[in-house]
Amino acid sequence: MTVGFLMLCHTALERAAHVARFWAESGAPVVIHVDSRAPRHEVEALHRRVADLDTISFSARHACEWGTWSLVAATIDAAQQMLDRHPEVRHVFLASGACLPLRPLAELEAYLAVHPDTDFIESVTVADVGWTVGGIDTERFTLRFPFSWRRNRRLFDGYVRLQRRFGFRRSPPAGLVPHLGSQWWCLTRRTLDDILSDPRRKEYDRYFKRVWIPDESYFQSLTRLHARCVDSRSLTLVKFDVRGKPHIFYDDHLELLRRSNCFVARKIWPRADRLYDTFLSPRPAIGTAEPDTATIGRLFDHAAERRTRGRPGLYMQSRFPRQDHENGKTAAPYSVFQGFTELFPEFCGWLSRQAVGRVHGHLFSPERVEFAGGASVGPGCLTDSLPLRDYNPRAFLTNLIWNDRSARQCFMLSPRDTQPLNWFLATDPNAQISVVTGAWAVRLFQARRPFAQIRREAARLQRLETQQLGVLRSGYVKARVRIWTLSEFVGNPTEPLQTILEEVGVRNPRQLLTPPQMVDLTGFGGFLQELRNRGMQPRLMGDFPVLGGWRSPGAVVSGEGEGS
Repeated sequence: MTVGFLMLCHTALERAAHVARFWAESGAPVVIHVDSRAPRHEVEALHRRVADLDTISFSARHACEWGTWSLVAATIDAAQQMLDRHPEVRHVFLASGACLPLRPLAELEAYLAVHPDTDFIESVTVADVGWTVGGIDTERFTLRFPFSWRRNRRLFDGYVRLQRRFGFRRSPPAGLVPHLGSQWWCLTRRTLDDILSDPRRKEYDRYFKRVWIPDESYFQSLTRLHARCVDSRSLTLVKFDVRGKPHIFYDDHLELLRRSNCFVARKIWPRADRLYDTFLSPRPAIGTAEPDTATIGRLFDHAAERRTRGRPGLYMQSRFPRQDHENGKTAAPYSVFQGFTELFPEFCGWLSRQAVGRVHGHLFSPERVEFAGGASVGPGCLTDSLPLRDYNPRAFLTNLIWNDRSARQCFMLSPRDTQPLNWFLATDPNAQISVVTGAWAVRLFQARRPFAQIRREAARLQRLETQQLGVLRSGYVKARVRIWTLSEFVGNPTEPLQTILEEVGVRNPRQLLTPPQMVDLTGFGGFLQELRNRGMQPRLMGDFPVLGGWRSPGAVVSGEGEGS
């Protein structure tokens, strides 16, 4: 079983000569097409390097341009020359000057001998293709594309818009169903000869000359008319990135290419000396093992996903994600507690002793950044600088969680703190938010300030917390949110605290017996009533009984100074 090779060469002609010699010296005829725009001295050097091999010939040259008929015309001329000059060839393999054989020619010939009537060409209908990149799929066969997409982009786009506006459509020749697939194929002599000698070939050529990227559809479509058995895959390993550009293989891909068991790989970096030296050296044939593209495909898919989506919670200048298109807002689960430090002054220390994780204070306090243990430098050398934190609060939080993602981060929040991250926290699936509404009033209850100031501050904090609760109760929330009013939490604090500890992770899994010490709320109901009496309606605390009056030392309860 003899296989002949067609090589479409554009650049790196020295490497193309090495590959052509490898195949020719192994006993396969080679027909080389060289882009007519290639430098003359490089073309002459290519001829000199292979002049001693009679089985290497050159076909008529075309000025090849991506996406145009010129590539198909070059392939047709090279294929016709192969069939005319080498009647012994039973399969014809299309490759490029950037291709590299990964296995000895004897293994490829043995493999094709097992499949003598099979055409290896990726060929699928447009409806089944999910990898077309560029915005045109079905229309590439129904519109006309006389202009170059690369050289005349404005004319290309304008003519497409014009055809769409006037509803221009053209139909493929009768009986032809357009198919798409990789440009690189291996066809039987019989199928290729039938395509080139088809009585309707002029009609087909005329149609495909105005198809966009015809090198990915001409042979893929006509093979379906003439082939006995089509194996819809390419024997050439080629991978494309998310922009539709072929991946380039370098020297460090050596072991990966070896494990692939593919016959040919594209696209190889011209200066990958190790790859060329390894795979173009004489080697004994081993067998007819099937190419294994699944493993290498998974690796490339994983690499593409890592490049486009990144790692959850990792932000960097080279790939800053669009809002709501991130691969996870943060890197790990974390917990936010609001209202707990007002009720339990030693809550942070108690939680640190009970739970597995790192417990910070009020990270977004307007006075200072309260890192765990009172440190001035947090995880990953984050400083407690207020200007740096407030310049980009979102980056501050995501960096803190990323830098110490092995431990669960816990921090406190309050309406007194800066509020730039309400929506970010609420829409982050990693966030666990526990809120005791109205707990901010406890500090005002204990304050030694004129009551007019207390009332104004209470109105401000209630307004801020009401807005925050509106966010936490919206339909867009993805965080795990628990909300208690102050009165219902104070009535039974043990059960909510136990639930919180179980979620954060308890150092000792035994039942919680000793909750932290709660502040004395005697007279708190009278304080709320005094707020009502002075014109401010507390709505977030729940119901507290009014047992006697309330007077805080230093608080002015007369009407003086209450003009607002």
